Amino acid sequence: MYEQRKDLYKKIERFTKSKVLCFVTGDRQNLPIQIAQDAVDHFVQHLDTIGVTEKISLVIYSRGGDLLAGWNIVNLVRQFCDELNVIIPMKAHSTATLIALGASSIMMTKQATLGPIDPSINGPLNPAAPGPNPLARVPVSVESVTGYFDFAKSLGVTTENQMAQLVVNLSHQINPLVLGNVYRSRTQIRMLGKRLLSSHIKDGSKVDRILDFLCSDSGSHDYTINRREAANELGLKIKKPNEAQYKILKALHDDYASELELLNPYDPNLLLGQNPEFDYSFTRGLLESVEGGSTKFSSRGRLRRIAVPTPTGQQEATEDRRSFEAWHHEP
Repeated sequence: MYEQRKDLYKKIERFTKSKVLCFVTGDRQNLPIQIAQDAVDHFVQHLDTIGVTEKISLVIYSRGGDLLAGWNIVNLVRQFCDELNVIIPMKAHSTATLIALGASSIMMTKQATLGPIDPSINGPLNPAAPGPNPLARVPVSVESVTGYFDFAKSLGVTTENQMAQLVVNLSHQINPLVLGNVYRSRTQIRMLGKRLLSSHIKDGSKVDRILDFLCSDSGSHDYTINRREAANELGLKIKKPNEAQYKILKALHDDYASELELLNPYDPNLLLGQNPEFDYSFTRGLLESVEGGSTKFSSRGRLRRIAVPTPTGQQEATEDRRSFEAWHHEP
């Protein structure tokens, strides 16, 4: 709970000699959220409360989200401090890794991981996902599209006519507007990463090496980068917490993981049990500071068993009537 975490934030502030912001987007199975623009205004509220200060440490846990939201967040926080440091107790993948690239240093625990920043495109024009939900769409990985053309080249496809035919064939599977968005996103992510890294790394060739690995050379968006690889292979400025500091960071992670039930998969049928209805309230994200209090992303609503007509009779289904879903501040 926040009061316990507040004491941990104060301890982190003492050993980092900085103001602390904690940002968590939960990845609970079947109930995840991502970094998005709706969090930016709440960052402003916390930062206004903290005020301009010498150093801010951003504790982050996230599997990623909207790249431009991450870009906005890291640049916003840097407007309020001379030095930004990032602390990763466990996971900071994709867009969260992009945020970390804008920090002067990154403190990682033994189990902390970064990830590639090659984005996936999501939208209504994406290919339909197999399954009963007609609105579900398959994400299109930017690097998967690039890999398709690299694979073709490895088989000897090199002429303009051959490559043009590949584009035509691919456009039959993926909407051409999505393919255009893929190209734009690939260019954009390198630009964003380069601007963030160049703010504190002056060696241009080193910046390019880091981006090559994070954008394509890692081979998969699911690849995880541990502390040793981040320091030795990528050359990022990585700090290790000492034993006392580690215990504080571990206690903080365990506390928010417990409140967000990160290790407990969401199953509406289990929540309903034998009951016909169940009112729920889930905390799915956190943005907290000592001065600014606790801002939470919550979902509230009612689960209800309903009968759905089928060609052979009726089938029982679960209806989710969500009444609230947003960030909100708790005084």
